[in-house]
Amino acid sequence: MPEAAIPDMNLVVGSHDIVFITLDTLRHDVAQALFEAGELPVLGRYLPATGWERRHSPATFTYAAHQAFFAGFLPTPALPGRHPRLFASAFAGSETTSPRTFAFDEASIPAAMAVRGYRTICIGGVGFFNKQTALGRVLPALFQESHWRPAMGVAGRHSTEQQVALATRLLAENEQRTFLFINVAALHTPNRAYLPGCRVDNIDSHAAALRYVDGALAPLFAACAARAPTFAIVCSDHGSAYGEDGYRGHRVAHDSVWNVPYAHFFIDSSHQHSQGAAP
Repeated sequence: MPEAAIPDMNLVVGSHDIVFITLDTLRHDVAQALFEAGELPVLGRYLPATGWERRHSPATFTYAAHQAFFAGFLPTPALPGRHPRLFASAFAGSETTSPRTFAFDEASIPAAMAVRGYRTICIGGVGFFNKQTALGRVLPALFQESHWRPAMGVAGRHSTEQQVALATRLLAENEQRTFLFINVAALHTPNRAYLPGCRVDNIDSHAAALRYVDGALAPLFAACAARAPTFAIVCSDHGSAYGEDGYRGHRVAHDSVWNVPYAHFFIDSSHQHSQGAAP
C-alpha cells in the first residue's frame, strides 16, 4: 500500500475510537468473490471499488497471528517491498515504521491505548479468547476488559449477533475513547450450520457464514457512527484450506491460509466513510 494511502495514525489516536475486527479464518478468495457478487451489503459500503486488499498474514493460526497483530504487525500487503505500518511497538532497526505510523514504547497496542486514556475491550470468539484455560487467557489479558461466553464461540449459531449486541451496549456506557477488539468466530469450523442441508464444512458454507457475519455487523457500525469518529480495521487472521492440494484446515503454509482480506476505513456521524484517507 502506498504511504499516501496510510492515514496519519498519530492524528487518529486520541481523536478517534478504534475498532479492530478479526474475521477469524476468512479466506481472501471467498471474501473477494462475495464482494464482487454484491453479497456484502454492509462491509461493501466501506470497501474501495476494488474490494478487499489481499494481504499476507504473519502466521497460519489464530494465536500466533494475534500476538503479531497486537504488537503492530498487521497483515502485510501481498506485494514486494517494505510497507509502512499503522502501529509499531518501538524497536531498533524497524524498517516499516514511517512518520504516519503510531509508534509506542509499550509491548502491545492495547497497552499503548490504555496509557493514552482509552478504554480497551476484548470480545472473544474462538478458543484462544475463551478464558477457560491458561492459554485462553493470554490474549484477553492484554485488555482492561475481556468478555466471552459460549454463545460467542465457534458453536454459537448466532455468535456475531451476540458479540455485536454486547459491543454496542459497552460502547453506550460512557463517552471515553475506546479501543474495541472483536474476534468473530462464525467463519471458523464448524460453519456448515450457515448453509441449510450442508453436512461437511466447505467453501460454500464458509461463504454462507460470511454473509451472516456481514449482516450481523450492521448494528455495530451504526453504533460507532452515532457515538464518535471511528477508525476501523477489518481483516482475517488466516485462511483455511478445504481440500486444496490435499490440505484441510490451517496451521499449514498454503496460499489458502496465507492470503487474507484486509480493509481499514473511517466511520463518522454522517455515516460517511473514506478508505485509507487521513482524518
